[in-house]
Amino acid sequence: MTNSRKTAVVVCPGRGTYNKPELGSISSALPAALQPTLAQIDHTRTDLNLATVSELDQAPLFKSSLHQRPEHAAALIYAGGYLDYQALNTEQFDVVAITGNSMGWYTAMACAESWNINTSTRLVTRMAQLTAGGAGAQFIYPVVDEQWRPCAAKQAAVAQQLERFAGDLKMSIKYGGYAVLAGSEAACSAAMAALPRLDERFPMLLPGHAAFHTHFMQQASQQALAEWPAAGFHAPQTPLIDGRGQIWPAHVTHQAALQQYTLGHQVTEAYDFSKAIQTAAKEFAPDHFILLGPGAGLGGAVAQALIEINWQGLDSKAEFSARQQVPLPYLLSMGLPEQRALVTG
Repeated sequence: MTNSRKTAVVVCPGRGTYNKPELGSISSALPAALQPTLAQIDHTRTDLNLATVSELDQAPLFKSSLHQRPEHAAALIYAGGYLDYQALNTEQFDVVAITGNSMGWYTAMACAESWNINTSTRLVTRMAQLTAGGAGAQFIYPVVDEQWRPCAAKQAAVAQQLERFAGDLKMSIKYGGYAVLAGSEAACSAAMAALPRLDERFPMLLPGHAAFHTHFMQQASQQALAEWPAAGFHAPQTPLIDGRGQIWPAHVTHQAALQQYTLGHQVTEAYDFSKAIQTAAKEFAPDHFILLGPGAGLGGAVAQALIEINWQGLDSKAEFSARQQVPLPYLLSMGLPEQRALVTG
């Protein structure tokens, strides 16, 4: 019998993806069969003396002071993504690998069963607390043109600021067509002032963000490594692709190496989301990328990463948009109701 399932790489979103438009999205889209899973997450949050995901998601109003507190925002993003993953129609899609952007790595670890629900809920919450307490700031700047092709002038402008503030300003995340830079507040402010203004939006400071994925997170990393021993890490049941583009094969990962990457390198070094997506495309050649919620903001960055390497002749935003106009698009975002129905039905 031939396998009629489509292969898919699943992508988990990072910080900043649960906002006012996403209020209620976790509960409203949750199948009845997954109610016990959400209840497990809520139970762990109660044990931590924190608001449950259900309470936060079902609040009558979105309040930045509540929903964007690091320990709450991280739990909402993780829970939304993890529950989306559990809702996938596995008779239709064969998930061949999982990756994520920034804190989406934690969700990816949970989806791949490297942690159980209790551990992943606790770790996501704790890492949000530890990293939010770090110093510095983070901002985002585009490095592509209007057609999402790499722009040498914009890349050079970013490189100039990184050289100008060497040691105080670092590349934090390579996010498709965007460079996310992080460093001391003074360096970020000066670099933002020096970079050419684009689209009346950029450079854009990311509110409430510290200097994630830089040496400013060293103390958070050391504390996390002390709190979370390697024994709590398990081999993924589905291959993982990390923020270096490295593949962690299913069933054979060493616990200590996974712990050291997740709580060490991943916390204090740049996260190359673009390379993770490019590795996924090259090494797994999936029929589809499935982008988990909350939100639907990952699509552009994934497409931009593929345009950068001219994946299967993909060379522009216009070409990407044209290719998406089919009954079952290459990129499927679970944050879009019409596309969610295609992967959960």
